[in-house]
Amino acid sequence: MKRRSRRGRFYGALAGAVVAALTAGGCGAGGGTGSAATSSRPTPTGATPSTAPSATADAAAWHKWGLTPLPAAPQPPADKPVKLSATGTVPVFTHIPTSQKVVFITIDDGAEKDPKFIEMMRDLKVPITMFLMNDAIKPNYAYFRQLQAMGNHIQNHTLHHPAMNTVSLARQKEEVCGDQKVLTQQYGTAPLLFRPPYGAYNSDTKIAVGECGPRAIVWWRESMQISNLQYQEADKKLRPGDIILAHFRGPTELKGTTMTRMFGNMLKHIQEQGFAVARLEDYIQPPAR
Repeated sequence: MKRRSRRGRFYGALAGAVVAALTAGGCGAGGGTGSAATSSRPTPTGATPSTAPSATADAAAWHKWGLTPLPAAPQPPADKPVKLSATGTVPVFTHIPTSQKVVFITIDDGAEKDPKFIEMMRDLKVPITMFLMNDAIKPNYAYFRQLQAMGNHIQNHTLHHPAMNTVSLARQKEEVCGDQKVLTQQYGTAPLLFRPPYGAYNSDTKIAVGECGPRAIVWWRESMQISNLQYQEADKKLRPGDIILAHFRGPTELKGTTMTRMFGNMLKHIQEQGFAVARLEDYIQPPAR
């Protein structure tokens, strides 16, 4: 747990230095859903754009967790705003270019495996994208299959969580290709998105990611702490298409706060600003086969 606490401090220190370069690069092309892989395990269920099956049932479910329902997510555009290419340099993006008032929740690592969070996700039906690191998930791969079965996608976050810009190209390939293999075997779908630990990457990272299978690197604009969102922009406001970073974390790292309480706090911030939560992969066009 001490190692993960150091990660939290590393994220905060690194964000200011890296975000300027990422913002300057824009978000031209991005990553998408994984392609089907040969596996005995089922592929994830199809994504559904709406988050509200019925007004009454939805309100009751949200009230159970002390929350007010978010607006239902709009239909994603038929012409996906982010398009992947099967070849060429792997792009980096921090948000999705859209005028729809939606944001996207991404959750990293996988150390915390709270059964109550599974219950919460079944009740609220909020879409998430999971960037999973093998060291964290291997004690209980099945936990994340439950979230996958709800239509949530699993993406690549390395085997061991190194700061990628501090290790060799060979090591970076081991980290990305290794996690790609494990996730494909365990969850039946090969990830096409990659998030570098701590947000740290370099030109070698793009080479490693491209050679191992994912077709885009995903950064973020906001990160969720225990009770507050940490913003990159000075006005501290969400914007259409923003990608939010959170983590599978429990009371030890959240000063006694549970994963469900942290997630609820994040949803409150989103609701207060009038945003819906959409599925990231619904706004991304994977490369043609």
